[in-house]
Amino acid sequence: MTDPTILMQLITLACLIMSIVIHEVAHGFMANWLGDPTARLAGRLNLNPFKHIDPIGSVVVPGFLFLTNAGILFGWAKPVPYNPYNLKNQRYGEALVAAAGPGTNIILAIIFGLVVRLGVGMGLPSEFLHLSYYIVYINVLLACFNMLPVPPLDGSKVLSALLPYQLELKYRDLIGKVEQYGFITTFVFIFVLIYVIWQPFSMVVTSIVSLLTGV
Repeated sequence: MTDPTILMQLITLACLIMSIVIHEVAHGFMANWLGDPTARLAGRLNLNPFKHIDPIGSVVVPGFLFLTNAGILFGWAKPVPYNPYNLKNQRYGEALVAAAGPGTNIILAIIFGLVVRLGVGMGLPSEFLHLSYYIVYINVLLACFNMLPVPPLDGSKVLSALLPYQLELKYRDLIGKVEQYGFITTFVFIFVLIYVIWQPFSMVVTSIVSLLTGV
């Protein structure tokens, strides 16, 4: 018989993977809506996780965190390709594409937050409510992390679009240099986030989760 705790952890891991996939698909849908069909033509506008899995970010990292009981589940998928020069809105197009991923995570968090808030009165099983809470937490975590203004995260693209033109050019130049080593810088930043600034970051995440779920 399968240990219920392990089963719940595996389901939570699956929810993490699907939340990451939905995040990436949202980028592609926004790019397509703004005039760039690159992701659609590459077959990336679907929820099949095998189309989006990154061996390190979708398997090794979350698997390692899961097996070591690290207390946090995190990961990422292969970035959805898009051509910024095809976007109709050249001023804010990249920012809109970038914001679509975290924005979708927040929408999922709101939906499942309502499930948690209303579930007790509706008599929903406690296991389903616990899973819904974890889905809220996972999606708020993904949204907050990706909106940090550090390249190559989504927040760097959003910040770039909001800066004055001359400052934007300098910031884009910095992003370009950093993204040459995007995989390395992301790993370094995750390390710094977990071991240096996790406490205040976690407080922000848990505060938003509490606001959405009432727990």
